[in-house]
Amino acid sequence: MSASPLCTVDDLAESKAELDEIRHHLHQHPELSYEEADTSSFVAAKLEGWGYTVTRHIGGHGLVASLTAGHGTRTVGIRADMDALPIHEQTGLDYASIRDGKMHACGHDGHTTVLLGAARQIARTRNFSGTVHLIFQPAEEAGSDSGAERMIADGLFERFPCEAIFGLHNHPGVATGTFGFRAGPLMAACDTVKVRITGRGGHAARPHLAVDPVVVGSSIVMALQTVVARNVDPNEAAVVTVGAFHSGHAANVIPESATLDLSVRSFSPKVRETLEARIRALVAAQAESYGASAEVEFIRGYPVLVNSAAETEFARSVAEELVGPEHVISPFPPIAGSEDFAYYLQKIPGCFVRLGNGENRPMLHNARYDFNDDNLTIGAAFWTRLVERFLPKDSA
Repeated sequence: MSASPLCTVDDLAESKAELDEIRHHLHQHPELSYEEADTSSFVAAKLEGWGYTVTRHIGGHGLVASLTAGHGTRTVGIRADMDALPIHEQTGLDYASIRDGKMHACGHDGHTTVLLGAARQIARTRNFSGTVHLIFQPAEEAGSDSGAERMIADGLFERFPCEAIFGLHNHPGVATGTFGFRAGPLMAACDTVKVRITGRGGHAARPHLAVDPVVVGSSIVMALQTVVARNVDPNEAAVVTVGAFHSGHAANVIPESATLDLSVRSFSPKVRETLEARIRALVAAQAESYGASAEVEFIRGYPVLVNSAAETEFARSVAEELVGPEHVISPFPPIAGSEDFAYYLQKIPGCFVRLGNGENRPMLHNARYDFNDDNLTIGAAFWTRLVERFLPKDSA
């Protein structure tokens, strides 16, 4: 008996209306990081209804749905994120968020629905041999102590062993249904730096009797512009952005202190260390030169997301089979944004995939953003076919 045909996008056509309904429900009911109780319960109920063994409350509101078929012993994991953002939605959609100040502005409602669509198709056809673990993760947007970290700490891979793990994120600015792949570093490490400058307050008319933290902070801001330009290899990529500068309240008062908040991005551990060292040194030197002092808090965020070569090539081949090479970008350009999927890839090999959300659609984290429903069946077919290819069905 020959193996069953692999999944195509057309095979998901009959599921499109149901997937639209699921996605719109999730979009209307967003929950922030660490608060995804309703979303998790909704997802778990769907999966249990399709025959999955669902384990809840992993690292908080995370869950894993497991399904075994055939006699195969191999395993694979696929992850979707579930949390929303603290943004007031401005889309005007009839399924817009009903929770004020909370919005699915990054497409996690779509990611979750895509994986649910695949879950339904995988359970229906069971065209694989082995075990698939579908990982629905909370708190990707947390920035630190994220859902991935918590699920790993809660024994994710010990309890649900995976030979490889795969994940997906939509990408506005790229044509709908176009897949992007890049082996090696794909997304940047993201660190936050908080600088507190202490000077000496005084009267604006007597600056010589004060130490002005505004001047000190301004000097630090300008000096920081040299870090990437003069301390990082031109063949490497890095970003140092001062996103906030706060000091003072009145025009005629020299304040006592000032604060700076920085976002720092890098694509290699070596560059990451260089950035921290140079930022600390520049801040201290600039403050001292003005007779002020400065404290630097360097908060490590998500690490560099590094796709493994073999799994990236495998996922790329699945996408080319599904949608054709003309709808695949490889290598995809590096992305300065960050993702806690990076923590999974530090533990086991895998690949994080980008899926075009449309060329002229609002960017991520925008109040007018919306996940493109045209991707629901495309993404679900991709995950289904990937499972079928990673865990090929027994032939007899």
